Amino acid sequence: MSQHILVTGGAGYLGTTMVPKFLDLGHKVTVLDNFMFGQDSLNAVVAHPNFNVERGDARDEATMKRLVKDADVVVPLAALVGAPLCDRDQIGTVTTNRDAVVMLTKLLSKDQRILMPITNSGYGIGESGKFCTEESPLRPISLYGKSKVEAEQAVLEHGSAISFRLATVFGFSARMRLDLLVNDFVYRAVKDRALVLFESHFKRNYIHIRDVAKAFVHGLENFDTMHGEAYNVGLSDANLSKMELCRRIQQQVPGFTFLEAPIGEDPDKRDYIVSNDKIEATGYMPDHSLDQGIAELIKGYRMISNSKFSNV
Repeated sequence: MSQHILVTGGAGYLGTTMVPKFLDLGHKVTVLDNFMFGQDSLNAVVAHPNFNVERGDARDEATMKRLVKDADVVVPLAALVGAPLCDRDQIGTVTTNRDAVVMLTKLLSKDQRILMPITNSGYGIGESGKFCTEESPLRPISLYGKSKVEAEQAVLEHGSAISFRLATVFGFSARMRLDLLVNDFVYRAVKDRALVLFESHFKRNYIHIRDVAKAFVHGLENFDTMHGEAYNVGLSDANLSKMELCRRIQQQVPGFTFLEAPIGEDPDKRDYIVSNDKIEATGYMPDHSLDQGIAELIKGYRMISNSKFSNV
């Protein structure tokens, strides 16, 4: 059944992969974005009759009230993403990542649905050898993690919502980001052939950007049985440390050298392994492996070399 989907922040890294997918499935999509990075990442879909785009701010109540009126589903992607960017603009982080989502829940009826992305950095520092499940305590350390956890609480209290706790996303997008861990490490391997690691034993989970889009489609199509819950979304065979990730990259980039430094720290302090059993039990499985993603990034980096592809 065709639905009208409102995607805030839809011209960003996730949105520019997700929006064409929704359109291909026959849905009507409206994107709201402030285009703060000067991106033209939705050029490929502007001719689609079911696509509409608005320049504006997801924090503006009058704008949101007008746009949600006709929406069956809202995907609130608008956010300041990543600990460094959030630390640099703390007021913008709280008002965009949390307050705009709280406002959204008050504007929507119980019949209107929310598909919400948050980050599994909300788990903070996990227990050694113990998988983080959706029942594990949320102990975010950074402002980014805290703001997204608080947003998740608001949408789940709304009731007609699914929250996706995303692993670290990798892969190419029309609005590329080089500051994400896998994307960054592969870029350095290709361009510099060298990388200095800190906290190299810290583990985290990973997921391809197209599999994030697939998870949202899965939630849309299975909403009646999945709503009201949070789901980890990641590759179950990719709970890897930074050191282990570098070794995987080295297999495809001969001559890549990486060294361990005694200083430096992760602002999110992400160190955990994650179980994705809950969403897999609903029938969702990722299509793209970490190694496939690394190969894709290597090819892509033969085309781009520009620091504008970053959030920091």
